[in-house]
Amino acid sequence: MSSLQRRFEILLPLRFNDGTQIPDELRVQTVLDLRKQFGALSTETQIIRGVWEHAGQSYRDEMSRLYIDVADTPENQKFFHDYKELLKTRFQQLDIRITTYIVEVY
Repeated sequence: MSSLQRRFEILLPLRFNDGTQIPDELRVQTVLDLRKQFGALSTETQIIRGVWEHAGQSYRDEMSRLYIDVADTPENQKFFHDYKELLKTRFQQLDIRITTYIVEVY
């Protein structure tokens, strides 16, 4: 038997926009927040590199990915919408990328 759920993927920066390394405690706090809210999540250890521009300035990112499968409810979607703003502040970022899509879980 399978069920449909919604996956949220968050790209967490490893460096602040000025290039200095983000303390591990901030990523750990994020994992603890999500585990407390949903009971489980997964993380990847590979470094994801990105390049983007904002207001004429070029940025290079190093990020890690975490993801979590949850019930596809308006409450969960609102949680992640609101949580994104907290993450932008916590990691001192112009933006935090969160993607979401439906997954079938067996």
